[in-house]
Amino acid sequence: MNTLQDKELGGITMEPTLPPRIGLRTGIQAGGFIGLFLGFSLAVLSALTQPENLIQLVQLMCLTPVGTAMVLGPFLAWRRAPALPTEDPLADVREVLAEFNEGQGRWRVLSHVRSDGRTVRLDLHNSSQPLAIVAATLPLTQRFPIRYIVGRGEARSRDPALRSKVLNHIEQQVELHRRRRTSSAVEVLPTSILEHMEATHRMHRRLFYLLPIILFFAWLELR
Repeated sequence: MNTLQDKELGGITMEPTLPPRIGLRTGIQAGGFIGLFLGFSLAVLSALTQPENLIQLVQLMCLTPVGTAMVLGPFLAWRRAPALPTEDPLADVREVLAEFNEGQGRWRVLSHVRSDGRTVRLDLHNSSQPLAIVAATLPLTQRFPIRYIVGRGEARSRDPALRSKVLNHIEQQVELHRRRRTSSAVEVLPTSILEHMEATHRMHRRLFYLLPIILFFAWLELR
């Protein structure tokens, strides 16, 4: 029976669900925000080259955001929003880690696992098996970020060896671009969030290169 069902479903391919696009409204807002920065830069350039022309200065400040919102808005609207969890992941993590409870005064999910609605904070102090906890939760990092609290690794820390042990384990299991290290924690991010961040950085770089060119031609026109 399973073989027949597999043959019947063999021609059907399940495509991964893509996150929704940000939409025209958000795209226009983003284009207007870019226009505010561009308009301010052009207004400063106008004030330096033609300080007596106040009407032109006001026009650059007011009309540039509107123009960039109308021009860039439809293009920015096609960008996809990051695939963020719609529900608090805290309950899922606590369910996975329920077997690692060690009782009051030691490591417990109720006291050592916290969430802000998107990122789960997982304090590994007071646990006798921190690497097992990390191994059990690493698969969940493809759905939402998890920040492992490991301390600074200094001699005066509660567990000086905890940081190095956890970092070594995560470095062996997780790609470099998905890891974020701070002074007292290491965070593992999902691939979807990193892809969105990279797309945002590419757009920022293009704008950074484009702005000096626009200002140069504007200076040639105003001088």
